[in-house]
Amino acid sequence: MSRASLAKHPDEVTRMFDEAAGRYDRTNTLLSCGQDRLWRARTRAALALQPGERCLDVACGTGVSTAELARSGATVTGIDRSPGMVARGAARSLDLRVGDALRLPFGTAAFDAVTIMFGLRNVVDPGAALREMARVTRPGGRLVVCEFSHPTWAPFRTLYLRYLMGGLPRIADRISSNPDAYTYLSDTIRAWHDQPSLASLIQQAGWTRVSWRNLTGGIVALHRAVAPAQGSGPPGEGPRQEPYTAPQEPRTAPRPHTAPRREPAV
Repeated sequence: MSRASLAKHPDEVTRMFDEAAGRYDRTNTLLSCGQDRLWRARTRAALALQPGERCLDVACGTGVSTAELARSGATVTGIDRSPGMVARGAARSLDLRVGDALRLPFGTAAFDAVTIMFGLRNVVDPGAALREMARVTRPGGRLVVCEFSHPTWAPFRTLYLRYLMGGLPRIADRISSNPDAYTYLSDTIRAWHDQPSLASLIQQAGWTRVSWRNLTGGIVALHRAVAPAQGSGPPGEGPRQEPYTAPQEPRTAPRPHTAPRREPAV
C-alpha cells in the first residue's frame, strides 16, 4: 500500500503491519508520549483477571499487551493476523499465535475473558469480530475493547485532530519502519465510531451490560461488556441502566440486559 486507505483489505493491512513490526512498540510509545503503557494497564484492571482464568488477547501484535495481561496471573493467549508481529514477539515467553479475528481457532466458551487493544479498527468487519469473540467467551465472561476514540472537549478535540493529520505522520516518517502504517492509523481514528456508537455495535453483536469510560480525555475509550448467559433473551430486551460491577461466576440467575452507558472518565 503506497498510502493507507479505509478499505481495509485484510492482506494489505497485514503486510503493512508486517513491515512496521521492527520498530512498532517503540514508535507507539514515542507517539503516545508513554500513554500506551497506561492504556494497557487500565485494560488489564478493567478485565479483573484472576489467577487460573483463561484470557484471549486478540490483535496482540508483538505481545506487549499479552505480557501486561499475564501480570494478573491468568493464562493468556495472544493472536494476531500479522506473522511479522508475532515473530517479533517470539523472544517473549508467551503463547502467541497467528490467526484471524473473524475465524478464531478456539472452541466455544473457551475463555473467561477476551480483549482487543487498538485492533478492532483494523478488522474488515468489526461486528463479526465481536460476535466471534462472544462465541469463544464463556457465559458471564468479560470483554474489554481498548480503542482510540473521540475527545469529548471541543478545544482539545481540535488540537488532537491537528496532531493526527499533521504531527503524527511527520514524526512517524522519521522513527517508524513503515510510516504508511501511521498514516493509516490517523485515517482510521478519524473515521472510527465515537463512544456511544461503538457501545451500540458491541451490544448488537450479542454482548450485554455494555459500558464505557474515557481515558486521556477521550483519546482512548475502554468499552466493557459481559457475554450473555445461556438461554437469555436478545441483547436489547428490556434495557435499563445500572451500576457496573465486576462480573462474577454465573452461579445465580442471570442479570437483566442493560443498555450501553458511559462510565466516569479517569
